Amino acid sequence: MLIDRSDAYALLRALGANERLLRHVQLVGEAADELMNAYTGLQVRFDARLIELGVAVHDAGKITYPEELDGPGSRHEPEGQAMMLANGVQPAVARCCVSHAAWQHADISFEELSVALADKLWKGKREEELELRVIDMIAAQRGVARWDVFTTLDSAFEDIAAGASARLRRSIA
Repeated sequence: MLIDRSDAYALLRALGANERLLRHVQLVGEAADELMNAYTGLQVRFDARLIELGVAVHDAGKITYPEELDGPGSRHEPEGQAMMLANGVQPAVARCCVSHAAWQHADISFEELSVALADKLWKGKREEELELRVIDMIAAQRGVARWDVFTTLDSAFEDIAAGASARLRRSIA
C-alpha cells in the first residue's frame, strides 16, 4: 500500500524505472499540485492523496515499455495497472494507469480526471473536453453554473500550461 509520493517513487525505482520516467512523474506531480491549489481556492472537495499517488504511478507501465516514453503507444496502460496491483497498490490508484488515457469514459472519477488533466497541462497541452468535464464536475459539486467557475479554472489551467517550457526543459536535463 502506498502512503505518499515518496513511497510511489521508491516502488517505481524498485521495479526498474529509469530516471527519465521518475522525472516525468515528478513534473506531472508539480502540475497536479498547481491544479489542486486551484481546487482548494474554490473550496472543492477532492481526494488529494488519490491525485498525488495516481500521478506518481500513472505511467508505471513504461518501465516495461520504455519506448512509449518517447513515442506513441498504449501498452503501458494495462501493464502499469497490473504491475501496481501485483505490488499491493490500492486499486483506485492503480486504475489511474489506465484512466489517465481513457478519461473519456463515463465512469471516471474526478480524481482520475485530474490525473489525466495534470498529464496534459504539464507539457502545455490544453484539452478542452477534459477541462470542461472537470469544470462541470466542480460546478455540480458546488451547485453553481459552469460559468461561475469557468473563468477561475480556465485561468488556472492556462497558468499551469504556461509553465510547460520550463518543465519540458527539466524533463530532458
